[in-house]
Amino acid sequence: MAPLVLAFDTAAPHCAAALLRGERVLACAEEPMATGQAERLFPLLGALLAGAGAEWGDLAGIGVGTGPGNFTGTRIAVAAARGLALGLGLPAVGITAFEALAWGRADVLVVRDARLGSVHLQRFGTDPFGPETRALDGDLPRLPPGTPVVGDLAPTLAPRLGGEAAAPILPVAVAIARLAAARLSAPGPRPAPLYLRPPDAAPAREAPPVVLPG
Repeated sequence: MAPLVLAFDTAAPHCAAALLRGERVLACAEEPMATGQAERLFPLLGALLAGAGAEWGDLAGIGVGTGPGNFTGTRIAVAAARGLALGLGLPAVGITAFEALAWGRADVLVVRDARLGSVHLQRFGTDPFGPETRALDGDLPRLPPGTPVVGDLAPTLAPRLGGEAAAPILPVAVAIARLAAARLSAPGPRPAPLYLRPPDAAPAREAPPVVLPG
């Protein structure tokens, strides 16, 4: 029987998950949410397994989205994947948002809104580069006519770059599951968040204690 792979992603404003056995998608769900992924993730995963008549012990591997994306959301998914892998004795495979969005296309540019007037991007196929962050009003790549551009900024940037906006071939969690399943035999290092810029907020630095004269 083909291995059963559970994949999930909370790096974007959603809680997305998919259950895959071989080439067959047994279950898939994606719930939009800006916050609350930590509370929703495991109930969603449990529901997918139960709906497919499977249990945690039936899994052969875990796939997880590693961003870039929301800092808190990315950490939630990666920590969950590491915990499941450790507790169940399974391999966990990290898949970037770029890889998931590019799935099924040999030649594609992935562009994602990095906020603050910048864009995350990675080029697959011809003249590959990235992942990296560039300013929206800065040096952006020119593409051969008709090159697919995928991601939330694709409709805006594709005409400017000479490419053609396209939708992802698969839902993000299904793409993560397929890519993870292909890498189970050599999963590599533990999943880790992909950060392409520092967080918007940093912990406050407390002033050093003042030594009063005796």
